[in-house]
Amino acid sequence: MPIIRPSQDRDIAQITTIYAHHVCHGTGTFEVDSPTEADMTQRRADVLSKGLPYLVATEGDQVLGFGYCNWFKPRPAYRYSAEDSIYLAPKAIGQGLGRALLAELSSQAERAGVRKLIAVIGDSNNQGSIGVHRSAGFSHVGTLKSCGWKFERWLDVVLMDKALGRGDTTNPN
Repeated sequence: MPIIRPSQDRDIAQITTIYAHHVCHGTGTFEVDSPTEADMTQRRADVLSKGLPYLVATEGDQVLGFGYCNWFKPRPAYRYSAEDSIYLAPKAIGQGLGRALLAELSSQAERAGVRKLIAVIGDSNNQGSIGVHRSAGFSHVGTLKSCGWKFERWLDVVLMDKALGRGDTTNPN
């Protein structure tokens, strides 16, 4: 049975491999060149330095997926809104692991002070990611038509969001 835990330095190689698969074969990310392990190490360090969660789902020593959130935008007014990212190894897709990762990520993001979690989903045909977010309580808030170009075609971006904790019902201070 997979467990979800905070990522560790030793997970970077497997995280990089999982993400590279999505860069090279999927439309959930609009990156077109796979980042290196050094790139992924820096990205993870950036997330952790902000006090935000960066999680992995593992079975034994094998990383089956990872998820993290990062501030939606760098300006101070956005400091309670974060964008989530979830990626699974191909063999782990369709087993409920994405939903479990997103649930734990949401819980940890709320504890870190996030009031709004935002999904910026590449490709309006990405029904897996849209469905996982919908099942986790996210609502569709818009579609940016044809704003990405990958694999010789135009791709939409689907925006979904979910209030965490008290959301916007109280002053965050």
